[in-house]
Amino acid sequence: MQAKGSPANPYNVAIVGYGPVGAALANLLGLYGINVLVLDREGPAYHLPRAVHFDDEVMRVIQTIGIADEMAECVHVNPGMKFIDSDGNLLLEWPRPPEISAQGWHPSYRFHQPDLERLLRNALNRFASVDVRTRCDVVAIKDRGDNVELTVNDLTSGETTTLVAKYVVGCDGARSFVRDVIGSGLEDYGFHERWLVVDVLLRKPKQELGDFSIQHCDANRPATYVRGTGNRRRWEITVHPDETDADLTSAAGTWQLLSPWLSSEEADIERSAVYTFHSCIAKKWRDGRLLIAGDAAHQTPPFMGQGLCAGIRDAANLAWKLTAVVRNKVSDDLLDTYQSERHPHIRAYVEMSVKLGQLINMADPTQAIEAAFPRPDGSAKMTSLAPTLGPGVGLPGLANIRELAPQLQLSSGQRIDDISGYQFVLICEEALLNETNVNLSELTAFGLHVVSADKEPAAATHLSSLKVRAVVIRPDRYTLGRANSPHELAALCCFTRSLIMPLTSL
Repeated sequence: MQAKGSPANPYNVAIVGYGPVGAALANLLGLYGINVLVLDREGPAYHLPRAVHFDDEVMRVIQTIGIADEMAECVHVNPGMKFIDSDGNLLLEWPRPPEISAQGWHPSYRFHQPDLERLLRNALNRFASVDVRTRCDVVAIKDRGDNVELTVNDLTSGETTTLVAKYVVGCDGARSFVRDVIGSGLEDYGFHERWLVVDVLLRKPKQELGDFSIQHCDANRPATYVRGTGNRRRWEITVHPDETDADLTSAAGTWQLLSPWLSSEEADIERSAVYTFHSCIAKKWRDGRLLIAGDAAHQTPPFMGQGLCAGIRDAANLAWKLTAVVRNKVSDDLLDTYQSERHPHIRAYVEMSVKLGQLINMADPTQAIEAAFPRPDGSAKMTSLAPTLGPGVGLPGLANIRELAPQLQLSSGQRIDDISGYQFVLICEEALLNETNVNLSELTAFGLHVVSADKEPAAATHLSSLKVRAVVIRPDRYTLGRANSPHELAALCCFTRSLIMPLTSL
C-alpha cells in the first residue's frame, strides 16, 4: 500500500488549522477511527488568553471527546452578565442559573484557552488514525473531483510536498485560506469596531471586581469586564478613531484605561492588544470537497461569548456527517445540511451580539433596552437564546424537531453521553418496539444506543415532555426525529440505519 496521503491512499479528511475547532473536529473524527490529517503553520499552541467562555452544550462536546473531568478542574462557573450605565445603575441583567442544566453541566463557564487546547491536543495521542503536522503551511488546494490535493510547505525542513485527502475542512480562522479557495463572500451584519483587549493577572484578590461579567454602557467609552479563571481578569475597551494601537497597548496607555478599576500595583498585564470585532457569516460553507468551520465560517462580536461555542458546534455537527460519507458511503449531499442547519443557528447569536454591542454604545441605553428587550412583567432580565437548527437532516413525513436534546441522568447514576459516546441514541417505549419490525441488533452493532423508557424514568419523562413514544438523537445531541406509531418508528429506524451502516451492509 502506498503511503498515507498519496492518491492511492488518501486521508479521509484533512483539517487546515489546529486551534480549538480543528482539534475538536479531529478528536470527534478520531473517535470513529477516521484517517485524519491536521495541518497548521504554527508550532505549539498559542500560550496567551484568547476565548474565555463556553456553555453547557460545548461542555457536552468536551465530555464526548473524553476530557471533561480534566477541563472541569480548569474552569470557573460564570454567574452571568450585568449591564450598567455610567453612574453604575443596573440596566439589564442576564443571570445564569447556578444549578446544573438539562445538558448535565453548568450553563456558563469561564476558561483559559491554552488549557482547552492542551487537553484537546493531548487527547489526539489516543488515535493512530490522526496525523498531526505543525509548522506546515498550506499554500495551494485543488479539488480534483474524486479527492483534494494540498500543497504543503514544511517550515522546518523547507520541503514542499503534495498530500491528498478526500475532504478538506478549513478551521483556519477569520482570514481563512480555505474560504478564499472556496470563493465565499461574507454576509455583513454591520458591527465592525476596534476594541482594546487587556488580560491581567491579579497580584492579590480584589473582591470588589466581582464574578459577574459587566458591560459598562458608557457612550464615551464602552467597556466590558470579565472575571476569568484563577487570578485572571479581562477588560475589553472601545477604541476611539483618533487613537493608535501603539499608544493604547503601551504600558502607560493601558494602565490609564484600566485606572477606573485597577492600578499597576495590583496586577500584571499578561496581554494588551487591539482587535477589530466583526459580525459576518460566510455565504458558502462548502464547495465540492472543501468545507469551512469556526471563524472561517462566521465571526461574532464577543458580547455573548459565543465565538468559540459556535465553532465547537460546527465540529460536532460536521464530524458525524463526514463519517457517514467517507466510511458509510452515504451520498455527500448530506454535507449540504451542515450549512443549512448551522447558518440560522449562528445567525441568531450574531444578530443578538450585534444588538448588545449597539446597546452598549448608545447615549441612552435605558430607552434602548426598553425597545430592544421588552418585558411584559417589567423585569430587566435577559433569557438565554436556544435557537433550533435550520432545515437539514430529516425524514419526509416525520416530525423533525432539530432541538437540542437534554442529557439524561440514568438510574445507574451515569449520564447518557458517557454511555452512548459520539453515537446515535434511540429512546423508546418497549411496547412500541415490540410492535415494530426493526432489527435492533443490526443497528446496535453499528453504534446505535437504545434506552428503554420503561426502565429509565428520565427517558420516560423526556418522551412525555415531547408527547411522543420514541425519539432518535443524533451524535451532536440534536433530535433526528420522533415517532408515535409502529410505522413511524420503523421509518425512523430505517432512516437512522441509512446514516450509520456502511452501504455495503444495507
